[in-house]
Amino acid sequence: MKHSYYSSIQNRILLSMILVPFFPLFLSLAMGYYYFTNSLSTSTIESLKRIVTDHRQMIESFLLERTADLEFILNAYSYDELSRPEYLSDVFRNLQARSAAFVDLGVFDQEGNHVAYEGPYELKWKNYGRETWFQRAISEGLYISDIFLGYRKVPHFIIAVSKDQSDGRWAIRATIDTQFFSRLVEGVRIGRTGEAYLLNSEGVLQTQPRSGRDLMQKPVDRIEYPEGLNDIHAYVAPDATGEEYLYATAWLKDKEWLLVIRKEKADAFRSLRAATYGIFVISLLGLGAIVTVAFIVSGRIVQRMQETDTEKESLNQQLIRAQRLAELGEMAAGFAHEINNPLQIIRSEQALIDMNMSELTSSGALKPSESLAEIEDSMSQIKLQIDRCAGITQAILKFGRQSDPQMRDVDLKAFIPQVVAMVSKKASVNGIEIIQEIAENTPPVHGDPGQLQQVLVNLFNNAMDAVMDLHGPSGGSIAIQAGAGDDKRTRIVVRDNGCGIDAENIKKIFSPFFTTKPVGRGTGLGLAVCYGIINTLGGTMDVDSTPGGGSTFTISLPSSASSSPPKQ
Repeated sequence: MKHSYYSSIQNRILLSMILVPFFPLFLSLAMGYYYFTNSLSTSTIESLKRIVTDHRQMIESFLLERTADLEFILNAYSYDELSRPEYLSDVFRNLQARSAAFVDLGVFDQEGNHVAYEGPYELKWKNYGRETWFQRAISEGLYISDIFLGYRKVPHFIIAVSKDQSDGRWAIRATIDTQFFSRLVEGVRIGRTGEAYLLNSEGVLQTQPRSGRDLMQKPVDRIEYPEGLNDIHAYVAPDATGEEYLYATAWLKDKEWLLVIRKEKADAFRSLRAATYGIFVISLLGLGAIVTVAFIVSGRIVQRMQETDTEKESLNQQLIRAQRLAELGEMAAGFAHEINNPLQIIRSEQALIDMNMSELTSSGALKPSESLAEIEDSMSQIKLQIDRCAGITQAILKFGRQSDPQMRDVDLKAFIPQVVAMVSKKASVNGIEIIQEIAENTPPVHGDPGQLQQVLVNLFNNAMDAVMDLHGPSGGSIAIQAGAGDDKRTRIVVRDNGCGIDAENIKKIFSPFFTTKPVGRGTGLGLAVCYGIINTLGGTMDVDSTPGGGSTFTISLPSSASSSPPKQ
């Protein structure tokens, strides 16, 4: 019945300890996960946008530098100079020294005739007058083309610049190495799956993506365009295989080219996935810790409840025994009082018999004889035993008398031997030697003799029990010392060579109802009462003990000359 009762309590405590912290933990983790993932997602997208911005600036810088190289040549040399093949060859070598991106260099007159050419193809004297690139270069002064085939039937793009002269405009044109430019565009590395490529305004590939498709083809990706010239548009869309990608797009060349950077969504948000796993693991660990702590704590709480209930039952039993002992003490005092009356009558009759025998002996009625001597010895023995019984009954009455404390000076030099006499018979029967070491200069103390007697008798009884537990009926000794202490105090020490007290029990030795004795041999009240008595008298009681090495109880009381009024 009790087991199910405690199990029910433990289950309720366990459930409360798990559920109460679980909901705040769950809410905290959920909110943390939401804000953290949102922040991380935003951070990932912003990071991709920064990469697009940087890559766009790098491509535009490349085109501007190559354009600046051609404009420098256009302004540094005349049409006639560049029209000479050997001169153009030197200029082209210098141009390639500046950048390996240049494939060839050509000079065109106002009609579009290719008057001079330095490069790997046979393009001299080809006419480009009807070509879009030539017309725009002549009219606008600068033109960067899309990828096209042209006469060479190879995908390429060109940069052309033009200049006025006396008889019309002329132009120079350079072809940019497509592979070089593609490597430049594709050079961005974003994780494991990131790639970049360019499209023209019609959605045709200007560089070759790493994931496939050739130049001048349209990609299979779903491309979304940014609204403004300087805007960057980020979005998530599936590719042809259904794999989701994170895209970012930005315009170049006044919306003639579109820079596309993409990355697998799983790769882009890998840190987010790792954070999710981390939060999940933390949640499991936190829940596991809560459950573990709940099991341990609830078990300890229930165990403590069981111990408390057990102690409560033990205390109730000890209170019952203490009440019985108190009643027994009252009965013993009553018995002593009742025995004392017949003793007084016996003492009177013994005195009368002794007086009559003395008169008869003096008058000669009783002649001295061996029988008379034996009778006189018997009468002396009767008187001795009557006095002894009277002393015992008086001690019982004095010890058990319940009255208000009678505070007075107590001379320990006379008081301690009286207390020792009360317990000496029990000590001698059990083979225990009591040693008294009372200094002549022992100051008196101010207190109630009955209470001091109770304290010392209790210490003696405890000491005898400890000695008998270790030594049996022989070999035990108890020493009581008294003398002057420090600061006008009197010191009383009771030392035994008994079984001692372990360190754990010493902490509780003065607690009410705590006892190390077997059931039926102690109530646990003796030392607690003694400690209270000494404290009431303004003193202290300390204990020093080691298991198997005996115990030493030290009492320090104010000497009567310096004692303060007793505590009420």
